[in-house]
Amino acid sequence: MKYLVELIGTFLFVATIGGAVLSPGDAGPLAPLAIGSALMVMIFAGGHVSGGHYNPAVTLAVFLRGRCDAKDVVPYIVSQVLGAAAAGALMVFLKQAGKPMENFDVTKALIAEFLYTFALCYVVLNVATAKATSGNSFYGLAIGFTVLCGAFSVGSISGGAFNPAVAVGITVMGLSPVANIWVYLVANFAGGAVAAFVFKAINPEDK
Repeated sequence: MKYLVELIGTFLFVATIGGAVLSPGDAGPLAPLAIGSALMVMIFAGGHVSGGHYNPAVTLAVFLRGRCDAKDVVPYIVSQVLGAAAAGALMVFLKQAGKPMENFDVTKALIAEFLYTFALCYVVLNVATAKATSGNSFYGLAIGFTVLCGAFSVGSISGGAFNPAVAVGITVMGLSPVANIWVYLVANFAGGAVAAFVFKAINPEDK
């Protein structure tokens, strides 16, 4: 399961890079903050399982240091490259030409909301409920910065709710049409549910 953690972490890290720097709706001078934050929260979330490399060069360095088994080196690198490639392809699709939020694309909004609600719930489960990270003092930082990553990356695509309650709030405030609220509800609850299944698959002994 540590290979899955490396794939997920690299995917979400690279997806944030793409979302923050690709136009339209890029994060401008704040892109480095979003990118660094994405790496930080993925290390918080997966470090206790895989070491949180998310980088073939780091895997090589840790192996040469003697802290990564030889049998894990190639699977780690393959997982990282696959995650990065998948993230790159997804962000090219999501960031296709068009002005941010001018024409709300339901398919892209569903994907964007699902992706970062999954990321948020994945981080919450790993830093705030896992036995291996029990008693840590960073869970609030990790959770808050996951939202920051999502807002910078896909806020221009979906509005960046990642939370059914927030979806209700932005609808009441008139920031999002009532007709679009189902997009948030479906994507957010689905992201949370998938995060729970993935957490349980990675941590089967953590009841």
